[in-house]
Amino acid sequence: MRTGGHADWTRRFEEERERRQAQGDPDWARGATLHRALWAGIQCFQVGEDGDGTNLIAKAEAAGDPEYADAVRLFVAEEQNHARLLAGLLAAGGMPTLAGHWSDKVFVRLRRLLGLRTELLVLMIAEVVALRYYRALRDGTDDALASDVAGRILADEERHVPFHCERLHVSFLELPRLLRRPVTALWQLLLLAVVLVVAADHGAGLSQLRVGRLRFVADVMASSKGVVSAVLTAVPHPAPVPR
Repeated sequence: MRTGGHADWTRRFEEERERRQAQGDPDWARGATLHRALWAGIQCFQVGEDGDGTNLIAKAEAAGDPEYADAVRLFVAEEQNHARLLAGLLAAGGMPTLAGHWSDKVFVRLRRLLGLRTELLVLMIAEVVALRYYRALRDGTDDALASDVAGRILADEERHVPFHCERLHVSFLELPRLLRRPVTALWQLLLLAVVLVVAADHGAGLSQLRVGRLRFVADVMASSKGVVSAVLTAVPHPAPVPR
């Protein structure tokens, strides 16, 4: 059995894959009924989850750690499964998937600008925002299927964040000490800009989930503090998102 470091993450991803296979899919036949604003948000997030991860995998392989590259492949597979689950939820509600969305195109271009560190920092913005969104969707809707799908994805995302934080901590050790906090401060500023756009764009849907725009922004920014601590000091897990 693989143990230690990224091999431990690979084992955890593999165990989750086995558990997921044993659990099976949600009961798509029950259908889903949601407000149109929520469907619009789910369509947008489905596009964001739907990628082949080729660029990230290539950068992970180039990093020279085969165990990390293995873990990244399994992470990408989980993200692709999220896209499949959201597509299934949309189909259950008689809604189509989107061919693309401007926000996803912006994120992809930003992630591909530089090396693995930049890729992960941009990816982490999407992950931290997604944590709060899926928690809101899980807890704020009366639709059983939507809550089930959101809960499954949320459980994965809660593992993804510490996985990326661990790698970023190693990467930040390569930076001069004086640059580390300024870089995380810039990351939080970019996160703030993104979450403000998300809150504005999905405000109607968040209201349906009984989460106001300001609360959504505040919760995401509060969770970013745990991420920064994990990256700078290698704490075991980021602070949880306020419930």
